[in-house]
Amino acid sequence: MRQSEPSKQPLEIELYESRKKVHPRNVKGYYQTLRKISLYVLLGIYYLLPWLNFEGHQAILFDLPARKFTIFSIVFWPQDFIYLSWLLIIAAFTLFFVTALAGRVWCGFACPQTVWTELFVRIEQIIEGSRNKRIKLDKAPWNWAKIKTRGLKIFLWLILALWTGFTFVGFFSPIRELFEHVLSASLGPWETFWILFYALATYGNAGFLREQVCMHMCPYARFQSAMFDKDTLIISYDVARGEPRAAGKKRRAEIENVGDCIECQACVHVCPTGIDIRDGLQYECIACAACVDACDEVMIKVGKEPGLIKYTTEHQVDGKQTKIFRPRILVYLLALSIMVGLFAMTILSRKDFAVDILRDRNSFYRMIDAKTIENVYKIKIMNKSNVSQEYDISASGFGADLIVFIDEKNKNRTLDAGEILNLPVKVRTQKDAVKKRIQHIEFEIKVLGQNQDSITEKSIYFGPKK
Repeated sequence: MRQSEPSKQPLEIELYESRKKVHPRNVKGYYQTLRKISLYVLLGIYYLLPWLNFEGHQAILFDLPARKFTIFSIVFWPQDFIYLSWLLIIAAFTLFFVTALAGRVWCGFACPQTVWTELFVRIEQIIEGSRNKRIKLDKAPWNWAKIKTRGLKIFLWLILALWTGFTFVGFFSPIRELFEHVLSASLGPWETFWILFYALATYGNAGFLREQVCMHMCPYARFQSAMFDKDTLIISYDVARGEPRAAGKKRRAEIENVGDCIECQACVHVCPTGIDIRDGLQYECIACAACVDACDEVMIKVGKEPGLIKYTTEHQVDGKQTKIFRPRILVYLLALSIMVGLFAMTILSRKDFAVDILRDRNSFYRMIDAKTIENVYKIKIMNKSNVSQEYDISASGFGADLIVFIDEKNKNRTLDAGEILNLPVKVRTQKDAVKKRIQHIEFEIKVLGQNQDSITEKSIYFGPKK
C-alpha cells in the first residue's frame, strides 16, 4: 500500500528582525560626569525656567492667544516672525559647525531624546537594579514581585511624563495659573490635550522607543556623514592595538602578539544603542562616550594604558596630524559669526514700537484756502512694548513750516501693550513754500515719557503744478 506524502508546511520568512531590548550598564568616568552635568543643567533650565519671574511677569512666555512672545524684557509679536526664522538658521549653522568639528556631541550630550532617555533609564536602574537584574526580570514570569517592581517604575515614569507635559504647556500658558487650574480640576480642553499629548510623547520616546528614535526616526543620523571629514572627532577603536583580541588568560597565552582587547564586552554592555564600536564607526553611535569610560576602566584594572577606545580622528588613527582650522570649519565659523553679530545688533537696536505710513490715494493734495494746501496720510503705530506708551507726531521737510493736524476724536495717542492705532493725519503748509510738484518730507514719531525712542519715516508731499 502506497503511503501518502506528508503535507508540506508553509515556509515563514521574517523580513524584519524583532527588537532586542537594550539594557545599558551604568558606568562612571570623565565623559559620563560631563553627561551628568549636561543632564542636570538642561533639565534644570527646562523645568525651572517657566517659574522664573522678571519685572512682574513670567520671564519666558509664548502667549499664542494674545500673539505675544515674552523673553525677559523683550516682547515679540507676529510681525517679528523674521527673528524666529533668523534664530533657526543660526541654530542650524551652529549644528553644522559643531558636527564638522566634534562629531555627534549634540546627540550624546544635549539632544532632548538623549537627555530624557537618560533620565528614564536612571529611574529604571534605581527601581529594577543593575543590568543583569533587569535582564533577569525581563525573562522572569509575571508574578506579584515583578508586577510590583514594574508598576512602581511605570508610575514614576508617568508622573515624570505628566510633569514634563505640564511644564511644556507652562511655556505657552501662565504656569502659575495653569497649576491652580490643575489643582482645581478646571483645565481647559486644549490645555488638557497638550499636557497629555506631550506626556505621551515623552513616555513613548524616552521610556518605550528609546534608542529606536536615534536609529530609525532621527534624520540627523542619516545625513551627519555629509558633514564629517577625516579631521572630525569620532569615537574609534584602535584596531592596531586591540587586535587580535581574546578572553581569558589561558586563551591569551596561546595567541602570539595578542592585542589589548580582552573581549570583556564592557563597551557593548554600556552602549545605549547596543552597538559594538569595535566593528567601526556606525550611524547608530550617538558619541556619548560611555564605551570610552568603560574601556578605560577595564584597561586600568588589567594594567594597560587607557585609550583603546577614545575620541580621535581618522587622521590620528592613520598616524597623521589633525587639522582643526580647515576650510569647512572656517566657512562655518565666518558665516555663524556674521549671522550672530547681525542678529545681536538687530535685537539691541530694535524699537519698542513700529510705524507704517501710507498716503491717501484718493487725492494728491487739497486746497484749504488760497494760501494753504494739505496732504492726507494714514499712520499706523503698533506698541510692541510691555507697557502703555504715548506718542508725539511731527513732520519736517523742504524748508517749509509743516503743521500736523489730527482730528479731535483721535487726539488720544496712548496705546496699551500690543495695541495698534490707525491714525488719519493731515499735513498743512503754505502754498508758496511748495516749489516743486513732488517734495520729500519726514515724519518723526516719538515716545513720550522716560523712554525717548523715536522712529523717522520718509514720505512724499504733493503740491500744485508750477
